[in-house]
Amino acid sequence: MEDIMQIFQIFSIGHDQQVVSFNTDFLEANVINITLLLCGLIYVLKQFLGSILINRQEKVLFSIQEAEERLQQANTRLVESEKQLAQTQIVVSQIIKEAELTAQKVRQSILDQGKSDIERLTIASKASIVTAEQQIRQQIQQQVTALAIIRVTSQLQNQVTASMQAKIIDINIAKLGS
Repeated sequence: MEDIMQIFQIFSIGHDQQVVSFNTDFLEANVINITLLLCGLIYVLKQFLGSILINRQEKVLFSIQEAEERLQQANTRLVESEKQLAQTQIVVSQIIKEAELTAQKVRQSILDQGKSDIERLTIASKASIVTAEQQIRQQIQQQVTALAIIRVTSQLQNQVTASMQAKIIDINIAKLGS
């Protein structure tokens, strides 16, 4: 209590000019009126401000709940998206594997078809060569035969006389007659 009195004395002691002073007469200073007014204001404002603060608190709590719900929904969508991504990656990897297998099969098929085409062409070309060789041999034999006939004919014409021709004709007629 002495401390409070010292504080009051500090305020009440004047300096060169008395700027701040403390009036100890409660009735004259309207301290009771001011206190009653303050208590009334606090009581009235407490209900008014309390309802505003309660409304504000409810709005804040509602906003927080909505935010938490949106967060949960976002997390759920994220998990679903991650699952879909994983499934999509599995499907893509399967498609890639199937495409690689198909490409290998197609490549092997093309190689096999190419080999069979080459073998067929080789056989056809060999047969063509053999046929060409046979035709050339026949042509050569025909030419050789034709040349031999021409040569023999020219030699016979030079060596055979008319009397020899008559004898040959008579011998052939006699063979026909018997």
